[in-house]
Amino acid sequence: MVLKRIKEDSVFQFIVLLTIAVAIGFQGWRTLINNFAVDSVGIDGFWIGIMQSVREVPGFLSLLVIYITIILSEFKIISFSTMILGIGVALTGFFPTHYGLILTTLIMSVGFHYFETTRQSLVLQNFKKYDTPSILGALNSISAIVNIIVGISILILANYLDMKIMFLILGIIVILLAFLSLKCKTKNRSTHPQHKKMILRKKYWLFYVLNFLAGARRQIFVVFAVFLLVKHYKFSIELITALFITNNIINIYAAPYIGRKIQIFGEKKVLVAGYLSLFLIFISYAIFNNPWIASGLYILDNVLFNIDISIKTYFQKNAHHADIAPSMAVGFTINHICAVFFPFLGGILWMYVSPQKVVVV
Repeated sequence: MVLKRIKEDSVFQFIVLLTIAVAIGFQGWRTLINNFAVDSVGIDGFWIGIMQSVREVPGFLSLLVIYITIILSEFKIISFSTMILGIGVALTGFFPTHYGLILTTLIMSVGFHYFETTRQSLVLQNFKKYDTPSILGALNSISAIVNIIVGISILILANYLDMKIMFLILGIIVILLAFLSLKCKTKNRSTHPQHKKMILRKKYWLFYVLNFLAGARRQIFVVFAVFLLVKHYKFSIELITALFITNNIINIYAAPYIGRKIQIFGEKKVLVAGYLSLFLIFISYAIFNNPWIASGLYILDNVLFNIDISIKTYFQKNAHHADIAPSMAVGFTINHICAVFFPFLGGILWMYVSPQKVVVV
């Protein structure tokens, strides 16, 4: 019902276009990067930790978006951010060295994190509180559909193209879609001008804590879960791609479902159930030393990312409207506090303890 009401909304269409673009670039990068890093660059667990720590630096600096809004509208920021992501992805295959991989990862990451910060802000500003969980769930579902298409395409193209060309093709598509978005006519409907400075309020303390916890959990999943499958269990690019496709088929339905459950039961109940499930998943990573069990845990882990919708909608219900844009940037920065050092620490632990226990620690 919610999507039927807003499908003709110009702001929603604009956000969907860029969501598709970023899904193409980021999912393609995620699918290829671990195999590229291991097979073409030859990095180990220590270097993957360094690379991923560098990848999170732009997320840690997301609060700078606040000051960019003094010069550019959020609609322009999100389009240019998507373009930067595309450039980073396109260049990845041309620098198959340790430091080249770090450089292109950093470029890609600037685009991704500034896109995500601005997208969250625009959704919370332009849509009603009751509708937001369904809208965020729908955007996650759209990303899942695109991710499947990207995964299948990579699965087919891997037989004919090397990873350098695939990175280039993915990046060019993202850049073109970002350029197209600049031609869209959109206007922020919010009647409350956003603060253009950093906002920290005592009343938002739980929002800050939840963002910190979400950041720690995300690093376990993004940095070491896939690397565990590639390095420890020797998953090929075809198997990793098939796993991503499975994840996203499930998420097409899981994301809107969780969005609706947030509307019905509220943020607190969904978050409690989600974090209890994550605790059991992380413990299971260490207990079971089986590639297929690890794959199943990875899929469940991925589905539970959708509970993060609750953090955003909780904030929207409790925030001053003018605080949304700066608080999304601050929240994203807090989300990445542990992200800057956690992968580096995990890379060191990888070298001295079993890979599965890195996930638990």
